[in-house]
Amino acid sequence: MTSATSERSRWIRLLILTVVAIVVAHALDATAWRSARLLTVNDKDWGRLLRSMGYLPTWGVIALGFWLQQRDHPRRAAYAWALVLGPALGGGMAEVLKLSIRRLRPNPDVFEYLFRPFADGPLSNRGMGMPSSHVLVAFTGAAVLAHLFPRARWLWYTLATGCAVTRVLAMGHFLSDTVVAAILGIGVGGWVWDRANRALPQASIPST
Repeated sequence: MTSATSERSRWIRLLILTVVAIVVAHALDATAWRSARLLTVNDKDWGRLLRSMGYLPTWGVIALGFWLQQRDHPRRAAYAWALVLGPALGGGMAEVLKLSIRRLRPNPDVFEYLFRPFADGPLSNRGMGMPSSHVLVAFTGAAVLAHLFPRARWLWYTLATGCAVTRVLAMGHFLSDTVVAAILGIGVGGWVWDRANRALPQASIPST
């Protein structure tokens, strides 16, 4: 099997897994809406911690910390920018998609998917939830960190998943809003990482 064929097969498998994950998430939306509720989650310390992973300034602090610490790193500036611009790009994508998809956030009293007509505030994403901005920001940042510190990738993705859980518990999003955002975030993070390494010869990339 040639490398091109292998790469094509890999992308086909990823596409299939993505579609399956989104379909399953929508199938479980009603169950999550009924059983996964903790409206006070954002009042709890652990809830605020996890949600902060989807707060863009958090990634600015993380990027600054990396830049201050890694003084001799050959890609110090590029990786620091990736840590903040990646989540910013993810957050911007979420807002654009909300305006395009226009699905409203969950109604705590009735399970239903509602969509706002384009004629009703075409440039306002007020009350829209697909995909979750917090989760897309969190997973984009986590994906960059997973490439940067691969031995701790489970930690970064656990924190990002925790952010998604808080959004569902708070009834801010359907489960599917967060799953779509997570998938997009991982993709955006990988793309940003590739751009950050584009100008660096492969042999110069430090192993972690």
